[in-house]
Amino acid sequence: MFKIEMIVRDYECDIQGVVNNAVYQNYLEHSRHDYLLANNVDFVQLANAGIHLVVVRAELDYKQSLKPGDVFYITVEMEKESRAKYAFIQKVYRSADDKLMLQARTLGVALNERGRPTAFEALDNISL
Repeated sequence: MFKIEMIVRDYECDIQGVVNNAVYQNYLEHSRHDYLLANNVDFVQLANAGIHLVVVRAELDYKQSLKPGDVFYITVEMEKESRAKYAFIQKVYRSADDKLMLQARTLGVALNERGRPTAFEALDNISL
């Protein structure tokens, strides 16, 4: 299972002193891109070649809030949903106690240069 560690920066928090809900989307996207890169799928090179990996649905279940300075890690797994759709299962844990803070399921699709969903062999080759 892929895992990436990060730290909460002060500016990511809202007036309540916790990570703003929208910031979690940034964390999740960063970890998905690193997951793909670790599996030899370069998001930037794909976009330059006319293949776009896009999010079509995101489900986030907030469990507890991260706070400034919290070190946390995100796990990423991928499941093939159909010929062109892939689900990224991600979990955010606070490192200090391995407490689950958020779990997410993000559905993505590969679009070809005409903007049509397409099968994408590089994703199929990632060991699920």
